[in-house]
Amino acid sequence: CATSSLGFTEKLKSWLSWSWTYICFIWFGMVLIMIYVLWSPLKLQETLKSLSLCITSFKAYSRLFQIFEWWYFRKYGTSFIEQVSVSHLRPLLGGVESSSTTGLFSSVNGETEPRPSVSECKVWRNPLNLFRGAEYSRYTWVTGKEPLTYYDMNLSAQDHQTFFTGDTQQLRPEDAVMQKAWRERNPQARIRAAYQAIEMNHECAAAYVLLAEEEATTITEAERLFKQALRIGKNGLKYNTGKDINLLVYIKRRLAMCARKLGRIKEAVKMMRDLMKEFPLLGMLNIHENLLEALLELQAYADVQAVLAKYDDISLPKSATICYTSALLKARAVSDKFSPEAASRRGLSTAEMNAVEAIHRAVEFNPHVPKYLLEMKSLILPPEHILKRGDSEAVAYAFFHLQHWKRAEGALNLLHCTWEGTFRIIPYPLEKGHLFYPYPGCTETADRELLPSFHEVSVYPKKELPFFILFTAGLCSFTAMLAMLTHQFPELMGVFAKAFFSTLFAPLGFFADKMESFMPSSFWHQLTRI
Repeated sequence: CATSSLGFTEKLKSWLSWSWTYICFIWFGMVLIMIYVLWSPLKLQETLKSLSLCITSFKAYSRLFQIFEWWYFRKYGTSFIEQVSVSHLRPLLGGVESSSTTGLFSSVNGETEPRPSVSECKVWRNPLNLFRGAEYSRYTWVTGKEPLTYYDMNLSAQDHQTFFTGDTQQLRPEDAVMQKAWRERNPQARIRAAYQAIEMNHECAAAYVLLAEEEATTITEAERLFKQALRIGKNGLKYNTGKDINLLVYIKRRLAMCARKLGRIKEAVKMMRDLMKEFPLLGMLNIHENLLEALLELQAYADVQAVLAKYDDISLPKSATICYTSALLKARAVSDKFSPEAASRRGLSTAEMNAVEAIHRAVEFNPHVPKYLLEMKSLILPPEHILKRGDSEAVAYAFFHLQHWKRAEGALNLLHCTWEGTFRIIPYPLEKGHLFYPYPGCTETADRELLPSFHEVSVYPKKELPFFILFTAGLCSFTAMLAMLTHQFPELMGVFAKAFFSTLFAPLGFFADKMESFMPSSFWHQLTRI
């Protein structure tokens, strides 16, 4: 019931915003028509001539201000207008911080450190990205829509070139072919280049990786090709090059993901643990996020907590998987008995408070996730790259973890009751954070590049004026125009007002006449005496 009422409210808001757009256009057209009709009676041409004199004098003042602006910039190194806007006007208007600003901002512990303007919108490889041939292509065959953008696929091509080919000065002939293959936009051209590399060298593991990713139409077929690539990769380790190690790690990880998708979850967990133990310095690949998802599928919550204890550290970078998995574990402990009515009467217990705080922490890190978990927004296939704290990361997390939230009884209900309370803690998220740094203002642009065009990108915070402000502006404009017309044409406006009110109250007069015809005259006489 709550979800349906929430959906009706969202539809009503969207209808009001849609209708307001057209009302503004109609109002603008009426203003233009009124200016055309009243051009001669109001002597607007003479008014424009006097206005041109004012503009001429204003130009002189603007030149003086330009001189002052130049002097202020030379002395303080910043624009006076920009300084006033950033310091005083932006908090009032809810403006977005410029992406070029590199000032100081407070960290969680109160210390000041330089804000990384470039890295705050860094794009990361999705640790749970799907297989192009077996999953993404199947979606295209069924729907006719492309789930991946060219920007996303280009980033993947750059990753593969850097990860698998290594130093360009020591490229073997088959590596040169593969380097070109990753750059091809056409999937068939990439597959043909992979077969060409295999013809040149049957031990080209990168070519088998490409075939497993793009040509294999089932996970079983992809697993077979990855195993063949793994056999070649192990033989290549005798060179002990970074390229061979990177290729081996990638293949083992994808094999573990194949096992997870084929239902051999315990085998997948073992492979991931062995991979993390064998290559502990490759934490940037976020293999622990694959491990967390597999352990949640096994419902091995104690093992999940052990992984979080290692990676949910203040010194390590966070992700939606880390924050929301931690919130899920705490919510799971209390959600089966949680009731909003009972909590409002007796207050929250310590365990419930911990769960609510964990949800607030997760929502502050990525505020886009709850709408996908609560199924208020439709999910799409996750992209191959994500932007931390952005909508792309929210899609990738919810796509794999929605089932785990549904499995924990009452967890989604607790999330539904508490997630919006986060925004009261951080009323100006672009200016100041609570547990994390201020929310980066560049996520919308990057997410639109990563997510397909048919997906409605979630924007936070929403840059829209409240309906009350729009209504007040329209009412003030209408009142000002009525006052101007009444001042210029008092007699005509008096006739218009009389006709308007007589038309407005005509139904009431008609109703009163009918009442008099039905009621006896003595009734009205007695009523007036009372």
